[in-house]
Amino acid sequence: MSSPITCIEDLRRLAQKRVPRMFYDYADSGSWTETTYRANESDFQPIKLRQRVAVNMEGRSLRTTMVGQDVAMPVAIAPTGLTGMQHADGEILAARAAHRFGVPFTLSTMSICSIEDIAAHTQAPFWFQVYMMRDRDFVERLIDRAKAVNCSALMLTLDLQILGQRHKDIKNGLSAPPKPTLANLVNLATKPRWCLGMLGTPRRTFGNIVGHAKGVGDMSSLASWTAEQFDPALSWADVEWVKKRWGGKLILKGIMDAEDARLAVDSGADALVVSNHGGRQLDGAPSSIHALPAIVEAVGGAMEVWMDGGIRSGQDVIKALALGARGTLIGRPFLYGLGAMGEAGVTKCLELIARELDITMAFCGRTDINTVGRDILVPGSFPLAS
Repeated sequence: MSSPITCIEDLRRLAQKRVPRMFYDYADSGSWTETTYRANESDFQPIKLRQRVAVNMEGRSLRTTMVGQDVAMPVAIAPTGLTGMQHADGEILAARAAHRFGVPFTLSTMSICSIEDIAAHTQAPFWFQVYMMRDRDFVERLIDRAKAVNCSALMLTLDLQILGQRHKDIKNGLSAPPKPTLANLVNLATKPRWCLGMLGTPRRTFGNIVGHAKGVGDMSSLASWTAEQFDPALSWADVEWVKKRWGGKLILKGIMDAEDARLAVDSGADALVVSNHGGRQLDGAPSSIHALPAIVEAVGGAMEVWMDGGIRSGQDVIKALALGARGTLIGRPFLYGLGAMGEAGVTKCLELIARELDITMAFCGRTDINTVGRDILVPGSFPLAS
């Protein structure tokens, strides 16, 4: 008899058993020495919460808004590449779970299921994440496709102009679908549940790119296209161009510096995400939670500040809110749930985080998540704006 799932770590362990090594490692690793990847998680631990007593804890609410959209809690599903390789039709399943729970789902450009797949299988508006590519016509068509299915916000990722040094992906020969090497075949033989799922779906490549980008008709042409397409010349002028082309709510992801945060405000975007790409880009950068206070101070309320990186519980969420974030994004936690149990696992992930957030808020003497501030933290236990 299997033991009950009580925390995100339980989902992680189960995902590790069920997902092929190259895709599990893709989700659960960082760049170079993984210093920043580990710090994202560990830097939450020293932050201490003030426990309050004899406070009426009835009638609690986690409801709030993110870029004007009502959400069940201040948590959104982050855009993650290759989600449909953690579990067959992974993006569709995660989008469904998020919609039912009442939190936003963000589809990555580098997803397995396409924009149109998500729109056809879910009734809710979702967010779409885009990278700046050298092929501006392709980026324009991506934005227009997101408009056509009524995506409610566009997220522009700014920190992937060049790819971080990801050793595990190189060693595993990461590809979608996996290359039939001996090592991969041996590993796949130990993951029958995953293999059966993949046999039952036609979605095994990058649905937003293959058949849409010029000269990309299959996986072999995709590899060379992606190597050439991420644009190292990305500038704030490009951000302005995207905003004008899109015309709706724009979120900028990958801000880690107060000076860049002020430039983000000047760009006219609606929100920014304090993010180091899950520790997968610049190893040696500070953790997201450590960078958050200075960025909140620099923005000064001119736009919404969110954060991602290292969140593994509702307690992490409330610590981020206490330090000034208006919302948070989760990547690895929902991927663990997806790899472990499919759609039910994503739902379980959201339930766990919501319950931990609700209970922690009550212990801190709050009943409305919108009233959480720095005064719920023990002075001296958290990073200050520099």
